[in-house]
Amino acid sequence: MESANQGLVSDSLTDVPVQGATGTTVPIGLTEEESDELKNELTKVEDEIVTLRQVLAAKEKTAYELKRKLGLTPLNELKQNFTKGWQDVQTSSAYKKTQETLSQAGQKTSAALTTVGSVITRKFGDMRNSPSFKSFEDRVGTIKSKVIGGRENGDGLQSPTEMNPTQDGAPF
Repeated sequence: MESANQGLVSDSLTDVPVQGATGTTVPIGLTEEESDELKNELTKVEDEIVTLRQVLAAKEKTAYELKRKLGLTPLNELKQNFTKGWQDVQTSSAYKKTQETLSQAGQKTSAALTTVGSVITRKFGDMRNSPSFKSFEDRVGTIKSKVIGGRENGDGLQSPTEMNPTQDGAPF
């Protein structure tokens, strides 16, 4: 197995820490004193981070308690955020331009639909006055007069209610 790994080891070992005189590792390019100084600084920074996290946790707890006493629930805060966000959107120039454009489009659409409606009404009027429609109307009138006229003389068709009069006490 070692013969397979031969030749894979790099001759450049600049990033590998070296064992110092005191038994600690010292990165290449730093003296032991510089390394100790950096380690001390790192320890101080890490301690400050822990302290800041503790202070932040205490502040968050205080803020939570104050909000609870004021009756501010997360849902109320969310509502307020949405309301403020919507107000911000409505006052933005992009929203105003969009609203104006849509309003104009609505007015133009309304005018177009009114025009289409009047054209359709006029076309129906023209169609009603056409000879084909007059002929159809006359035929329907003739059939109607035969049905109604026959009924008045007793010769016409009877409606289902006239053929089977309802009886008293019938369920329906």
